[in-house]
Amino acid sequence: MILPLQVRSCLPSAIRSLILQKKLSIRNTSGMAGNPGLLPASVVVLHRSLAPAFERFCQANSVPLPLLGRSKPGKWTSPALGGDSGTRTGCLQFWKYEFGACTGSLTSLDEYSEQLKDMVAFFLGCSFSLEKALKEVGLPGRGSADYGHDVGAYKTAVPCTSIAGFCCPLVVTMRPIPKDKLERLVQASASIGGEHGQPIHIGAPEALLAFTSAPGCTVMTDLKNTKAPASCLTPEGIPEVHHISQDPLHYSIASASAVQKIRELETLIAMDPGIRGIGHLLCRDELLRASLSLSHARSVLVTTGFPTHFTHEPPEETDGPPGALALAAFLQALGKEVSLIVDQRAWGLHGKLVEEAVEQGVLKARIPVLTYRGGSEEAAQAFLCKGGDPKSPRFDHLVAIERAGRAADGNYYNARKMNIKHLVDPIDDLFLAARKIPGISSTGVGDGGNELGMGKVKEAVKKHIRNGAVIACDIEADFAVIAGVSNWGGYALACALYILNSCEVHRRYLRKAIGAPRAPGEQNWTRALPSVAKEEQMLGILARHRVRSGVTGRVGMEVDGLPFHGVHAEMIQKLLDVTTGRM
Repeated sequence: MILPLQVRSCLPSAIRSLILQKKLSIRNTSGMAGNPGLLPASVVVLHRSLAPAFERFCQANSVPLPLLGRSKPGKWTSPALGGDSGTRTGCLQFWKYEFGACTGSLTSLDEYSEQLKDMVAFFLGCSFSLEKALKEVGLPGRGSADYGHDVGAYKTAVPCTSIAGFCCPLVVTMRPIPKDKLERLVQASASIGGEHGQPIHIGAPEALLAFTSAPGCTVMTDLKNTKAPASCLTPEGIPEVHHISQDPLHYSIASASAVQKIRELETLIAMDPGIRGIGHLLCRDELLRASLSLSHARSVLVTTGFPTHFTHEPPEETDGPPGALALAAFLQALGKEVSLIVDQRAWGLHGKLVEEAVEQGVLKARIPVLTYRGGSEEAAQAFLCKGGDPKSPRFDHLVAIERAGRAADGNYYNARKMNIKHLVDPIDDLFLAARKIPGISSTGVGDGGNELGMGKVKEAVKKHIRNGAVIACDIEADFAVIAGVSNWGGYALACALYILNSCEVHRRYLRKAIGAPRAPGEQNWTRALPSVAKEEQMLGILARHRVRSGVTGRVGMEVDGLPFHGVHAEMIQKLLDVTTGRM
């Protein structure tokens, strides 16, 4: 009798021969994956009339179903397997399917010789391809030789792309990975060549999984695990892993080059033209994590409105709405649901702003304008969740851009310590409630520390910002994006989303490796980005409605006392240059 540990050092042809001769005391071939000369393959055998459609099905789902090769009808050899493949008996076990249902298991197909004359064998890469990457980072593999038992495969609730009647759920394996080895494993898996075996979800499994299935058996091919081409090892191909949620636990992935661009955006918007001391509030990578979280979101609720000019009508300022609508425009382009929530007294104004933004081409289509005057934790949860059920949130990300934030004493203050509570609805309660509802994340964008979400940096606000001890917002967001002008933060979020969704490493992770990758530039996202022309139009709309600059109170092409031409236009162009690579 030959033992599995001895077999692992054999040539592929020798292992196949031993399987054919029934001389192996093993139940499956998962332990063989540690042999550097072996690339295991799963086998699918079906009627020749179905072969073209099944091949297209594999091509449409090339990551979960990587096609290594196929035989001709009635033939049982493939260049990928070697001349002595003996597929009919060279696999330890087959599952038999009739009319789409599994009707039994077989150890040989010899009794079906006549039927097999009109059948084609397909050979698919399998998850054992990842064993080398696991070993590179010092982690055990998943084969029986490493664990002493098989590690299960799991059917998920994610459907593969259907082709001509072929359909199935995405099937995955799960591996417990220490946090300190997570990024190294992702990079090692990217370097082995091909996309099969790379993570499609990092975090809480309940976000993905539904049922378990038994692991299959494989055949041993002559193909070797190969390193990825050098082009995949450039910054455009090297993946980085970033934590974006604790409840549920969730990590996201983007290329090193995309991450670097977003960090450049964060540096740009941190310029402090008002000399307020916002540099003391900055936390590295808040823009990155916020944009990664937004990229995964399905439905986003955006809020804005800071009624600093309480003696004027309307009391709103020009900082906030442009950034909010610029972000909404790009979320629309990504196909996400977007809603705007504002103070009830300002509902009519913002409805007109949205309507005219559509007419001027700033927004592609109208977005709902909502209000909230709740007043209790139960009311906030009922607003955020369908039927008030925290397991069914209506929104999965809340964004506040230059929105008045509640201070520790329950009041709302402008930068001059004037209490404007009578003009502000308790939208803060939605952000408080969201922190207790799994699956809802939040972002606050501010430039002075008194904006909704800035509770995350309130101690720095109290210490370094003028009047900070009084005006500091007490309500915390998951991500606090600090900008010299809050509109810039909205523009930067839109640009960061463009960068991420133009990054193939991130797009693959977003789509959970299902379906064919889209060619860069296929999506018409560039026109959805903020631009000097569109933002000039937006300021013109605000001026027509007598919305004033935050610092000076003037009506015109000005935000926070800074002229649009020469300051804001220049910032927008710099952000676009980083985003689209025009440096």
